[in-house]
Amino acid sequence: MNTVKERCWDQREALPGEPVCVICGRYGEYICDETDDDVCSLGCKQTLLNKLAKSRKTENLPPVVRLPVTDECFYVRDGDDKSGTHSLTSNQIASLRSKIEIRVMGDFVPPPILSFSSCNLPEKLQQNLEAAGYEVPTPVQMQAIPAALTGKNLLVSADTGSGKTASFLVPVVSFCTRLRHANSSKQKPAAMVLAPTRELCVQIEEQAKLLGKGMPFKTALVVGGDAMAGQIYRIQQGVELIVGTPGRLIDLLAKHDIELDEVSIFVLDEVDCMLQRGFRDQVMQIFQALYQPQVLMYSATISPEVEKMASSMAKDLLYVSVGKPNTPIESVKQIVIWVESKQKKQKLFEILMSQQHFKPPVVVFVDSRLGADLLSEAITIKTGIKALSIHGDKPMKERREALKQFLMGEVSVIVATGVLGRGIDLLKVRQVIVFDMPNSIKEYIHQIGRASRLGEEGIAIALVNEENKNIFPELVEILKSSRVAVPRELANSRYSVVSKNFGKRQNKRKYDF
Repeated sequence: MNTVKERCWDQREALPGEPVCVICGRYGEYICDETDDDVCSLGCKQTLLNKLAKSRKTENLPPVVRLPVTDECFYVRDGDDKSGTHSLTSNQIASLRSKIEIRVMGDFVPPPILSFSSCNLPEKLQQNLEAAGYEVPTPVQMQAIPAALTGKNLLVSADTGSGKTASFLVPVVSFCTRLRHANSSKQKPAAMVLAPTRELCVQIEEQAKLLGKGMPFKTALVVGGDAMAGQIYRIQQGVELIVGTPGRLIDLLAKHDIELDEVSIFVLDEVDCMLQRGFRDQVMQIFQALYQPQVLMYSATISPEVEKMASSMAKDLLYVSVGKPNTPIESVKQIVIWVESKQKKQKLFEILMSQQHFKPPVVVFVDSRLGADLLSEAITIKTGIKALSIHGDKPMKERREALKQFLMGEVSVIVATGVLGRGIDLLKVRQVIVFDMPNSIKEYIHQIGRASRLGEEGIAIALVNEENKNIFPELVEILKSSRVAVPRELANSRYSVVSKNFGKRQNKRKYDF
């Protein structure tokens, strides 16, 4: 007779028609002798009994709803359910996804969760989520967290400011801390997050430390601008998570004996940037140094080329799209102004000096590092408003100090290159001014997305002229789809003719609703 399975991960997946575990959704090989529920292991039986015992002690809580899923995310509370426990049907799950604009494509997709307590997360992690202000999961967290906890490879597209960072950090912290509990010896890195900029890496690591506070969870930040010796020492002392930029990590791997053979989760944030241009070769070199990790990839914009590259890295990829993919977030009010190049500075000064139009704190995006320095100085001199610049040539310490002053309200305007266009969580930003239009519509979407965090309204003002003619067709289409007034000069430009194929790319992929 076979030995009874101790833990759910020792159990196989359920086949069609077989009973499933009420806790994790794997093969329900056994029947709990106290509840008559199907369970897959002794661990899930104990989890079931603990939850039932806890619910008996708690008064005035809405009843528990059981969701038929394929892993640990199972219990959600539904205050409208008056009939007791029941299972959501596939139609109910589809309706829920439709209401919150979740689209999925792939096999064995778990249902969305409705609360963080719906997942079998470590108790301390749940406490940290509450302490950090995560009251309910955002739509991307509802779908991505349970999918990641099942071990799925993910390609996730969601609006800027929608909560993508927590949607991959919660599974990472959960996995790493459970691994440490199982093996308390000094750990090799178990997870890695790569991001395109130092600022974004700093932000991700800080968020990871916040979620892992008080748990056996240590992190290492591997970015340029900080001493490599300290980063190496930190890793050698034993960490669960590495957060870094590809270039610095390549240097570390090439010059020092850092073992990554136990990295089980590999996260690419801003994946459309990471798999294009100069990053691709570095990312692939790092990926090839790992041994078949779970791959989680996130961005606000994902092109067909990135989809093809992502599918070559990970098998059985699950696609998750939340909101309207590759379009500006609706909570950002877009204003496009036609301004000739020689008049752009004067127009910017007028906006910043207008009580009606200046909505600090403000980020001004430019296309060059020198331009950021010169424009920030000009703003301070011409308007009297304190402005600082941030770009890749500035030392890391100076960049951090500028961001600190901006977030503390000591500086009203930051002039930046694209280094702040991706992923940086600027919670207090109310307005973005795109002084120099970027060369792609994807970058434009990322930049104006800085003006909205988690759905709060913001304003984005873009200054355009015929120098930006290469993106006119897509820009006009974006503005029209967002019901934004198109400047007469832009609408009448011969470069604004929209290709008949534009806008159809998003419809090529069929999603499971």
